Amino acid sequence: MKQTNKLTIVLNLFLGLSFAANAQAPADKQAELKYRRSSLHLILLESEDFPRKEVVMKAYHEAPFPDKYNNHAIDVNSVDPTPYALTDAEKITAGTKKTGMAALGANMLAGATAGIVDKDAADMPVITDKIIKDKKIANKLVAKWFNRQADGSFDMKLVGERGSYDATEMQANIAKGSARGTASLSDAGEELIGNTFVVLTRLKFISNEPIAAAIREVAKLKANNLPAMFQPAAYKLLDVAYNKAKEGYSVWTTSYLYRLKWNDSIAAVFYNDMWMEKGKTDAKKKAAFDNNNLFQMEYIGSEKSSSLVTFSLKQTRTEDQIVELATVRNVEHVFAKLQKAYEVFKPKTPIYSGEPVTAKIGMKEGLEGGEKFEVLEQTLDPKTGLTTYVKRGTVTVDKKKIWDNRFNAGEEVSEKDEKDKKDKNQPELDRTYFKGGGKFYAGMLLRQIK
Repeated sequence: MKQTNKLTIVLNLFLGLSFAANAQAPADKQAELKYRRSSLHLILLESEDFPRKEVVMKAYHEAPFPDKYNNHAIDVNSVDPTPYALTDAEKITAGTKKTGMAALGANMLAGATAGIVDKDAADMPVITDKIIKDKKIANKLVAKWFNRQADGSFDMKLVGERGSYDATEMQANIAKGSARGTASLSDAGEELIGNTFVVLTRLKFISNEPIAAAIREVAKLKANNLPAMFQPAAYKLLDVAYNKAKEGYSVWTTSYLYRLKWNDSIAAVFYNDMWMEKGKTDAKKKAAFDNNNLFQMEYIGSEKSSSLVTFSLKQTRTEDQIVELATVRNVEHVFAKLQKAYEVFKPKTPIYSGEPVTAKIGMKEGLEGGEKFEVLEQTLDPKTGLTTYVKRGTVTVDKKKIWDNRFNAGEEVSEKDEKDKKDKNQPELDRTYFKGGGKFYAGMLLRQIK
């Protein structure tokens, strides 16, 4: 990815447990580990036309769902952001409106690349906020959690399944008006509902040449201000950089992360003013849920990634297959970056075997070797009845034994991509190994330390 990195650098310069695990079972015959995962919904931000758009979109929609999260799908899967574009007044309020030389530089680069470089990229978090509110995403996520029906009734079936709670007991406590003092309901709110996320993703597949050319032209304008004796050398360096950066295509992915706000106060209003069971419906409570502004999403942050794509490997795959592979790998990379950057989004991963310590994570999660993880044991606080996680030690990823669990593992996107090169003499792995020991056992949880 050396060329992509160069292109990105130049662009930046100019754009200024409740778990069911049999710990005694042999490592290769584990029962499926059940643990409390965060829940996730994915939304695709539709884009204008670009080369091979149909292939890119198809690859995104058919990509495997991130397996460290519960699939909390609602009925909003893609959104056209165009109607949500910011007015100048909104840009000023948000602090994203460019003026003077900043606006000139952004407009020049966007114009020279026919819009490939988005001069309004800084507006996107505000635009995604507008989308989240307009589509009532938070309401839909809550409705999903409590299995809301057309008549407005709820139940605790999904909460019970994902958290290994007694759903009948939970519903009985709500009906008695004692939801606030019920440990299982508080625990479910903190462990499950409060860890519900939405990721909105924007994709582009672009030719590198127009961008490289535009950057060269903008850089030449700056080089014109150098003393005359230095200008020829500067122009030559720019031409060399252009010739290296122009090759191939790039997949660009930007993802925006949101978290559902949920606390005791919000839960109390929901259970007291909106909750209804089947057969006990109330028109006022139904309307209260439909028309409320109680449920909100919190913007956590964004990450972006780009991958170089060349078609020099066509003898083994079609160009469309190469584009598909690059698209999915790039989305995986963005998710790995989100997990590393934001503590709340880091998934917990169960230990697969205790000696040696192994786990079913790998390159897809961005592991390269040397990353440190804390080992957690899930316990129940006898005083509060709430789930807690006690740190029992730390382990480090063995860089020589990392599982390649990426989409179509072992296949190359580009012959220049060193991360895709494999040592054919190394045995295939089905898990990642960790260094460090202790009284660890299958079912304990790993969480990466930032």
